[in-house]
Amino acid sequence: MPQTLLSVVIPAYNEEVRIARTVEALVEYLNDWGGRRSWELLVVNDGSSDSTGPIVTEISKTEPRVRLVDAPHGGKGAAVRRGMAEAAGKWRFLCDADLSMPADNLGRFFGEQNPNRPKFDISIGSREAPGAQRFNEPLSRHVKGRLFNYAVKVLALRGVEDTQCGFKMFSAESVEKLFPHQSLDGWAFDVELLVMAKNAGFSVGEIPIDWYYGEGSKMTLTKGLTAVLDVARVGLNNMLRRYKGVERKSGK
Repeated sequence: MPQTLLSVVIPAYNEEVRIARTVEALVEYLNDWGGRRSWELLVVNDGSSDSTGPIVTEISKTEPRVRLVDAPHGGKGAAVRRGMAEAAGKWRFLCDADLSMPADNLGRFFGEQNPNRPKFDISIGSREAPGAQRFNEPLSRHVKGRLFNYAVKVLALRGVEDTQCGFKMFSAESVEKLFPHQSLDGWAFDVELLVMAKNAGFSVGEIPIDWYYGEGSKMTLTKGLTAVLDVARVGLNNMLRRYKGVERKSGK
């Protein structure tokens, strides 16, 4: 059986208000985009106390390519790690449950000359890359995001303008090599993955997207400060070469 081309992985914690809308929008787009391309969509239910799980289960009854993965509550990083491990796709797309990036932007992550293969091993949906557009974002939110990115550059990782956008695509090889070493379960897990990716020689690039601000963000001041401390930890781990064992296959 040929390998699934694309897996979409959605970490979800208490997302009953919007998970159905998000999944249905993605399924509609993937059915149109897919053609003969094979795809699957996994929702990782991160120990939700609401109806997130039952809603996804109901959708999966009519669309078997949608699958619910139940997990104990461990944070976004843990949920993403679980989903990537469960996924079967040659390419594995991380998608925030709020779908603040329109579903049709997903096609931008694949190359024009070869529509089944992205340009990079890891493609980052970016709100800062040339051609990206932000809609309805309060100035205070934008400033906080840029300050966090500045902290990332100072403490851990240069060369990436938008590490925290919740839309990223990974090759199966990068998933297999990086995610078993991912230790952070909180909001800064992306930074740890990207530091390891660059050390291991995976190509990383930013893809301009359209991004719509929506109410309901789970980021708080406490979580933000914790994320900055986690970024500092990643920088220290990298300086001490604790990610040295993460390597690509020989010949890559």
